[in-house]
Amino acid sequence: MTRLSVEMLAADPVEPITSAGHAQLGIAVLAGIAVIVLLITKFKMHAFLALTIGSLALGAFAGAPLDKVITSFTGGLGSTVAGVGVLIALGAILGKLLADSGGADQIVDTILAKASPRSMPWAMVLIASVIGLPLFFEVGIVLLIPVVLMVAKRGNYSLMRIGIPALAGLSVMHGLIPPHPGPLVAVDAVKANLGLTLALGVLVAIPTVIIAGPLFSKVAARWVDVQAPDRMIPQRPSEDLENRPGFGATLATILLPVVLMLSKALVDIVVDDPTHTVQRVFDVIGSPLIALLAAVIVGMFTLGRPAGFTKERLSSTVEKGLMPIAGILLIVGAGGGFKQTLIDSGVGQMILDISKDWSIPALLLAWLIAVAIRLATGSATVATISAAGLVAPLAADMSSTHTALLVLAIGAGSVFFSHVNDAGFWLVKEYFGLSVGQTLKTWSVMETIISVVAGGLVLLLSLII
Repeated sequence: MTRLSVEMLAADPVEPITSAGHAQLGIAVLAGIAVIVLLITKFKMHAFLALTIGSLALGAFAGAPLDKVITSFTGGLGSTVAGVGVLIALGAILGKLLADSGGADQIVDTILAKASPRSMPWAMVLIASVIGLPLFFEVGIVLLIPVVLMVAKRGNYSLMRIGIPALAGLSVMHGLIPPHPGPLVAVDAVKANLGLTLALGVLVAIPTVIIAGPLFSKVAARWVDVQAPDRMIPQRPSEDLENRPGFGATLATILLPVVLMLSKALVDIVVDDPTHTVQRVFDVIGSPLIALLAAVIVGMFTLGRPAGFTKERLSSTVEKGLMPIAGILLIVGAGGGFKQTLIDSGVGQMILDISKDWSIPALLLAWLIAVAIRLATGSATVATISAAGLVAPLAADMSSTHTALLVLAIGAGSVFFSHVNDAGFWLVKEYFGLSVGQTLKTWSVMETIISVVAGGLVLLLSLII
């Protein structure tokens, strides 16, 4: 949150509800979330509008003056977009460069050329995890689906044996690893260290994706034994290109922001002196803004130039990369507004007061709240943002390590059991040519495994570190 917005909200906050108003405040929270759920699921309203109306409803039910509710909502929206908006935009540009230049196809083809039939599911999870780092989930699915279908068709594999590992790789990245919008907003909301969250996220992601991907795909292939549908094999982006960037250059470009952010986290631990020159340098180059900006600029040379992109084509690619994220930015911003309304109405303090009398760990509470909102709204991003707002006060007395784990607990809960109110559910169903029942038995179970395994690993880590 920017200094300006903090001062604005501190000077004129929504009057907090006293401890005597906990019952009314609890009803207000349930009513606000119910309004959001109803508008998204029943009336098919865009999540941005649903979150905006739900925030106003929450304030009204809580008995707060509506003008103050509006101030809280707009302040939260502005500070959230200020905190993560540029990062989401840079991630979208990098993803578009990767797709249009043929860099993603180059990574896919190189790994598949070296993979044996036995190791193919492992190759698919590796591809999806690498490709999924800079890409939004929906973009990653669209990019990888042609590969999944072609590999399954040419190798005569069960579609689930190849598809589930790819989907698991994408989903784990989406739920746990910055710079995806959900984890970024959660990091911002609970004031976690981004580099530490990224490092612990990778640690949790590796065993999670192995269990939910290659291992579960054996079971999924027995439950739903289907072949790749011919009608859904689309053209790959690089088929119209004469040249593609090299494998090494593409991989280095994708991993550059990750390496820079992890380096900053490592230097913070080793040096631990904010005035030291080395730490100050890494504080700059390892900040998410500089790390992603560096990757985009490097990508223009390592991805765009080998593909033969002119300056005009590069400019067009950047523009096209930015266009689809308007909706994402608005949803994330409105989610930040909803989060701030929760906090300023006293909901965060209420949860803090009530949880003191509970024996339930804060990390488990965060996971359960994210699960509940995910099941209700179908949106992992909405679940992450809302849960982060509710449990943010719990992070006040936590160590930096446990604050990072709080972000991961929220992220793990946010992907629990995708079903018919989730756009991703229908995307997978249509691309793979499955029935609703088959999608539930494969995709939905896979998402639940990711959520439970990742949540369990986060709780285990909290006992160790």
